[in-house]
Amino acid sequence: MKGLLFIMACLFTVLVSAQDYFLFVGTYTSGASKGIYVYHFNSKTGKADWISNTDSSANPSFLAIAPNGRFVYAVNEVSRKQAGLISAYAFDPSTGKLKFINQTSSGSENPCHVSISKNGKWVLTANYSGGSLAALPVNADGSIAPFTQHIVHTGKGKIPGRQDMPHVHAVFLSPDEKHLLTPDLGTDKVTIYQFNQASKEPLTAGAQPYIAIEPGSGPRHLDFSPNGKFVYVTEEMSGMVSVHRYQNGATSFVQRMATHPAEYKGQPGNADIHISADGKFLYASNRGKENNIAIFSIDASTGKLTALGYESTRGEGPRNFSIDPSGNFLLVANQLTSNVEIFHRDAITGLLQHTGSSLQIPNPVCLKFLKK
Repeated sequence: MKGLLFIMACLFTVLVSAQDYFLFVGTYTSGASKGIYVYHFNSKTGKADWISNTDSSANPSFLAIAPNGRFVYAVNEVSRKQAGLISAYAFDPSTGKLKFINQTSSGSENPCHVSISKNGKWVLTANYSGGSLAALPVNADGSIAPFTQHIVHTGKGKIPGRQDMPHVHAVFLSPDEKHLLTPDLGTDKVTIYQFNQASKEPLTAGAQPYIAIEPGSGPRHLDFSPNGKFVYVTEEMSGMVSVHRYQNGATSFVQRMATHPAEYKGQPGNADIHISADGKFLYASNRGKENNIAIFSIDASTGKLTALGYESTRGEGPRNFSIDPSGNFLLVANQLTSNVEIFHRDAITGLLQHTGSSLQIPNPVCLKFLKK
């Protein structure tokens, strides 16, 4: 009997721990923010509790967590003669605290997005104002080495003032990590690079060099379907999402669809985009006057989208949002009103319902989860 009770207790412990995650929040620090905030998040209840935050960090607006969970990498979105910076932190799961390791140049001004390879050996970053991207090796102790490759884009788009030069907005590795896709808001292209992790300079031009996006659209972020067959690109300036069939670095156009109702006539301000882990639903955030999450169903065979509805983010400037690993909740970071709102996500319908819970965090712009 005691043995059975012990086994049941162990199973209960596993089930409980499986519900617990660390939530990391990147912010802008021009106001009251101290930098990166760490919370405990329960994926059964949707409750989040503060654990710690960094003492000081300049605009850690986007974060990447090492696959082993031991390190966190943050862009420092700053404009300076030495260009922007990338910072490395060691993470202690027993205390929930981050410890600064080192910092190095991102290559050019205002890095706004960062990714890390699955083996944890490469950090890649997009520099918005500099119109460039960089590849930085990661040392065994988690520190970042100086970049070994820095690529500056060329060209411009059709909208004066917004597209006078390249603006690389993000760096996304394909699911098989053979390619890197980089949305460039300034040139209306998603540039495709081959990614060879064994090379000192891992990025080379793809066989298909880019995905051409509609002129004046301003591609910003993207997400792959879980099966890797489709890629979805959100367009900041047009308020659209474009769908492309994907195979080994080659793409073909499928569909382009607005992320707002037909009656909306204001200026679009698309930001983030994510697909549910089951591949059935796509979500996209709208800023500007909309401040909502657009919800779409996905046809598994064609990749095409069907609009399901729109959910208010209960704040302004939803720069980033994230679906928690359980799929039960969707959290939205409202940059301009300094609140993170927590929504329950219906796995059957894809629709969202506010839980009544929110976090007050100065100028939040990035949300990342790590299993405890």
